[in-house]
Amino acid sequence: MRVGIVGCGLIGAKRAKSLGQNQLVAVADIDPLRADNLAAQYPGCESSTDWHNVVERDDIDLVFVATTNDMLAPVSLAAVKSGKHVLVEKPAGRNSAELMPVVEAARQSGSVVKVGFNLRFHPALLKAREIFDTGELGPLMYIRARYGHGGRLGMEQEWRADPAIAGGGEMLDQGVHLIDLARWFAGDFVHVQGFVGTFFWDMPVEDNGFALLRTATGQVAWLAASCTEWKNLFSFEIYGKVGKLQIDGLGGSYGVERLTWYRMLPQMGPPEIEQWEYPGEDRSWHGEMAYLLDCIAHRRPVAGSLEDALAALKIVERLYADQHASNPV
Repeated sequence: MRVGIVGCGLIGAKRAKSLGQNQLVAVADIDPLRADNLAAQYPGCESSTDWHNVVERDDIDLVFVATTNDMLAPVSLAAVKSGKHVLVEKPAGRNSAELMPVVEAARQSGSVVKVGFNLRFHPALLKAREIFDTGELGPLMYIRARYGHGGRLGMEQEWRADPAIAGGGEMLDQGVHLIDLARWFAGDFVHVQGFVGTFFWDMPVEDNGFALLRTATGQVAWLAASCTEWKNLFSFEIYGKVGKLQIDGLGGSYGVERLTWYRMLPQMGPPEIEQWEYPGEDRSWHGEMAYLLDCIAHRRPVAGSLEDALAALKIVERLYADQHASNPV
């Protein structure tokens, strides 16, 4: 595949490293130095400060969109209308309204569009899904998950703290990962409750979000996303009637990635325990890329799709609307 990247920051660079034998043809970033630095690492790659110079090229098949949230949907829409396949970083847009035109354009064009829900491709989560699909946990009862970091000096001055650019705070940032994973295991949520609030950081978007979600058949997900988590944390627990799967850590500052399977015994009491650890480099970016290329090659529908992003955005919007209704200006 011939690839273009719009947005040459940390995530754009990670996406570039996941390309394998595919060719990076062109990159664009509003910061010319960032664009030039990324292009220089890939022979023959051209750089630009205008994203149109990437999405409108005839010699590009696939566009990665790794911009600030306000540009995710516009760039993706233009790429789809230009006949490109797209991988757009989560949350794929600031809200569901601006994502809907991308959904419709992709349906009409036949472009394969995937949203960057790379947590689905972490080995502990892939293994958990494999076990879950066997039915050995029994019927799903509920999910409990936490995801957070402690922020950094000056974070309140970054674009993620500007609602006009970001569209929201922590619930829209890390929270959509938790919502997506919960939907991956439990299905659609029809009842949404929760709270978002700013407890520590001096910024107009939330630094903590709490969601209580329920499916039509009664399965529950309790989710908490935070940027006042003073020690970076990822914990995702899946409770079935006869067992539990617990994923801890994502590598790096989040700690060694680990999956623990607790098998309940007929007589109850302490469960049988089996555990897997996944040290080393985060390969989820490579796994997501390989999966996308397979979907493109075989014209398969993607998991972690625009529709999945749309469902996650609508849940976040419900939380924001409830918070606004209870605290009108």
